[in-house]
Amino acid sequence: MRMLAVLAAGAAGAVLVGGASAPARPAHGPAPEADLAYHGQVTLAAGRAVVRLVAQNHGPSPVDDATVRLRWSSRLTGRQSLPHRCARPDAWTVLCGTGALAADGPGAETVLRVRLEGTPSEVLLEIGTAWNSGGAVDGNHGNDRQRVLVLDTDDTYRF
Repeated sequence: MRMLAVLAAGAAGAVLVGGASAPARPAHGPAPEADLAYHGQVTLAAGRAVVRLVAQNHGPSPVDDATVRLRWSSRLTGRQSLPHRCARPDAWTVLCGTGALAADGPGAETVLRVRLEGTPSEVLLEIGTAWNSGGAVDGNHGNDRQRVLVLDTDDTYRF
């Protein structure tokens, strides 16, 4: 539940980590720029999906933390075992923190295993940035928003 509080606070613009607030951006000057992207793969078999995802920041500024939103076209089952830094705000969505992302560098891999209600023959997975901390602006949304149609074939779909 602590992750949900951190995610909600981040969405409102004030992130608290370990009791300290994120550094404020000076009122003058341009906002720092970052270019987030998500690369990975997803499989679906018998209603179970596995996502392997790496966030990457193409820079030029580092990002203190970001949250990636993974939204499924089918509802997730009631009970899920989510990895550290991930939370489930509703029946279709999982939010995962990326941690700090250096300029021009990849983050750690997130492996997410979810169970979908029933056994859909296909599912649409939408991936995108929910928010990032530190005030960095991402002007290129062409690489941080993905839509992947995943068929129940246990094949690997890359994004």
